[in-house]
Amino acid sequence: MSGALSHIRVLDLSRILAGPWASQILADLGADVIKVERPGVGDDTRSWGPPFLKDEAGNDTAMASYFLCANRNKRSVTVDITSQEGQDIVRRLAAESDVLLENYKLGGLAKYGLDYVTLSGLNPRLVYCSITGFGHHGPYAARAGYDFLIQGMGGLMSITGRPDDEEGGGPLKVGVALTDILTGLYAANAVQAALAWRERSGLGQHIDMALLDVQVAALANQAMNYLTTGQSPTRLGNAHPNIVPYQDFPTEDGYMILAIGNDGQFRRFCEIAGEPALAADPRYASNKARVANRASLIPALRRLTARRTTGEWVSALEAVGVPCGPINTLEDVFADPQVEARGLRVQMQHAGIGPVPQVACPMRLSATPVEYRRAPPTTGEDTDSVLSGLLGLDAATIADLRNRKVI
Repeated sequence: MSGALSHIRVLDLSRILAGPWASQILADLGADVIKVERPGVGDDTRSWGPPFLKDEAGNDTAMASYFLCANRNKRSVTVDITSQEGQDIVRRLAAESDVLLENYKLGGLAKYGLDYVTLSGLNPRLVYCSITGFGHHGPYAARAGYDFLIQGMGGLMSITGRPDDEEGGGPLKVGVALTDILTGLYAANAVQAALAWRERSGLGQHIDMALLDVQVAALANQAMNYLTTGQSPTRLGNAHPNIVPYQDFPTEDGYMILAIGNDGQFRRFCEIAGEPALAADPRYASNKARVANRASLIPALRRLTARRTTGEWVSALEAVGVPCGPINTLEDVFADPQVEARGLRVQMQHAGIGPVPQVACPMRLSATPVEYRRAPPTTGEDTDSVLSGLLGLDAATIADLRNRKVI
């Protein structure tokens, strides 16, 4: 079976995470993704280590683990886009592509003749997706944008972390570059929408994706909490602004998560905890009341949960349909039987390196399943095959371009 996007070719001029995450999604769905990198250097994240991937002899390779997370199922071509001949190669590749992804600063590709206006003139069906920190208009448009910066500017850090008056209080970033990841997801979705519209119109279009836009949009209920009240939400640690109890609690041997989403679940928790009177108390009988009285309820629950181990709580509460679970390390995560059953650890084979670990794509399509066709490539691994197979360049021409460091 061919992937759902096996008829689509993507020219990926992006690097780091947001753009490569988007192109990996498209690649997992079957698209032929050609990743354009700088000769001799490649994507910045190739060197963002340690840790680095080890070869079969146990020695570090030149491929950082960071790079591995967002670059499978792609072909790597190295081209110097600052040279006239390199620009011509990219234009020819764009003419043969359905999608172009890039995350250069505003105007960064226009000076090379690789902007949307120029390339859409060569290929009117091209879907051209630009990813920047702040978008293509507005007072910040020319600024560089990075995930950490946008987590702060976009409000996420104002609601992440413990309150200022608690020990360890203050703003915190999320433990992964979540704004980049979300931007990649939105970008992949936008690309597919543009491709669907192209089926009817015959025309491509420009997609202007901004990390700041995505971060503000992804504030979800917290943004609406502000817009409906005019009051900025504050940091609550692991607590939820609209649901109580919905946070971490201490146990006899560690911590667990209680994610109680309705009054029935709260009543069943209180019964298992041996304190049914709590659920009948007017201060705690409804979620609205529990939110209003969280200051008295949470300490009482923390005293209760500390009486049993995490495993005992999970076993007892799962039996009565109360959502709860442990706080796992990544070692725990990949040893979890549900994670194992879902096949979330994948191993791919690279001809020149050996086995390469991967985290599985979470999209499960019944008719066009995700395929793991190619391990993340070494820098420029596919330059010759792409230039000869797609552009028809002969071996002598390719050798000359390499000697002159165009590729």
